[in-house]
Amino acid sequence: MTQPHYDDLETRDPLARERAQFAALAALIERARAQAPALAEHLAGVDARALTGRAALARLPVLRKSELIERQKRDFAERAPFGGLTTVKTGALARIFASPGPIYDPEGHGRDWWRTARALYAAGFRRGDVVHNTFSYHLTPAGSMLESGAHALGCAVIPAGVGNTELQVRTIADVRPRGYVGTPSFLKIILDKAKELGADVSSLGLALVSGEALPNALRAELAERGVAVVQCYATADVGLIGYESLPGEGLIVDEGVIVEVVRPGTGDPVADGETGEVVVSALNADYPLIRFATGDLSQIMPGVSRCGRTNARLRGWMGRADQTTKVKGMFVHPAQVAEVLRRHGLARGRLVVDRDGTNDVMTLRVEGTGDSAQAAAIAETVQAVTKLRGAVAFVAPGSLPNDGKVIEDVRKHD
Repeated sequence: MTQPHYDDLETRDPLARERAQFAALAALIERARAQAPALAEHLAGVDARALTGRAALARLPVLRKSELIERQKRDFAERAPFGGLTTVKTGALARIFASPGPIYDPEGHGRDWWRTARALYAAGFRRGDVVHNTFSYHLTPAGSMLESGAHALGCAVIPAGVGNTELQVRTIADVRPRGYVGTPSFLKIILDKAKELGADVSSLGLALVSGEALPNALRAELAERGVAVVQCYATADVGLIGYESLPGEGLIVDEGVIVEVVRPGTGDPVADGETGEVVVSALNADYPLIRFATGDLSQIMPGVSRCGRTNARLRGWMGRADQTTKVKGMFVHPAQVAEVLRRHGLARGRLVVDRDGTNDVMTLRVEGTGDSAQAAAIAETVQAVTKLRGAVAFVAPGSLPNDGKVIEDVRKHD
C-alpha cells in the first residue's frame, strides 16, 4: 500500500520539529562561521548555543537577495564566485548556475540536494513514474532541482526544458509520461498544441508546477482537461520552501528549512495571518543561508493541513516586497530596467507587468516620442537584458508617476 506521506518527518509533533531544527541550525552556524568567511563576517558575535527558538532567531541579521549580487563580487579566493557564502570550495560542487543579475547559485553533491522529492511525492509521483520536466536546464537550476528530486523518488525523467513545443508533444505521445513538471502556462501551451496536432497526451494525469502564479481559473481548466495540478514554492538560493498536498490549502513548509514571515524592510516577525516578507533559514551544510529574505510576500495560515502533515503553511505567493518581479518564472530586477533605459539614452521609464488571459505580459512605458523602429530597438534590448519579450510604449513627458517605481506589477492573483 502506498504511504500517504514521504517520511515520518512530515507528521512529527511540531514542538519536536522545532527542537530538532534549531539544534541543527546551531550546529550549522558553527560550521558556517568556521568555513564560510562571508557568513562568519555576517554572523559575527552570534552565540549559536543561545539559538534555541524563534525569538533568538529573530535577533539575527537578515541577508537580502539584493545583497547577494554585491557580496558575490567580493573575492574570497577559492570561495569565488559565491562571495564566501559556501562552506565548500567551488571545485568541490556538483554544478554552478547563473541567474540574471548575475547571481551565482551552487549545487552540492548528494541525493535530492534541493529537497524537491517531498513536493513531487505530495503531488502524486511515485517510483517507476516517467516525469516530463519542462523547467530550464540552461544556466538556471530549475531543471536540475526537479530532476534530482524525481531521481530520488526512483522516477525516470524526460529533460524537455523549454521551447520545441511540437517535439515535446510528440515525445509525450510516444513515451507516455505520467506527469508534468514546469510552469502552469507552458502546460496549457502543450495541451493546446496537442489538441491542434491531434496528438494523444492523455497519459499526463498529474502535474507539479512552479515559477509563476497558478490562477484558480487555470487550475480548473487543466483539471477539466485531465491533469490534477498542485504547486510548489522554491528558489535557486534555498531550494524547496513549501509545497501543496491539497489544492487551495496553502503551501506546507518543507522540513529542510525554517520559515519566518517578517515586516517588509525589517527582520521583525509578524503575527500569523498578517502579510509579510518570507525569510528562510536553509539547513544546508554546503550553502547555509541564514535568515535569507526572499523578497516574496505571504502569510502563515492558521491550523494544519487536512492531509495530516503538521508543519506550518504559507498562504502562497502574494506579491513582492520589493520591485523585483517574477515573470514567466524569471526574476526581473529594477537594475535591468535601468540598463535598458541607459542603453537608449532614456531618462524615465516604467516596466508594467500584467496578464493577458493566463499569460504574463510586459510593457516598458518610456517618456518621450519615438517611432516604431525605435520601439522595436528598445524591445530588442529588453529581451537581451531580461531574457523575456516585452512591448514598448511611448508616453508623454511627465506622465509617469513620481513615486520611484521602475517596475509595476498589476497582475491580479486569485
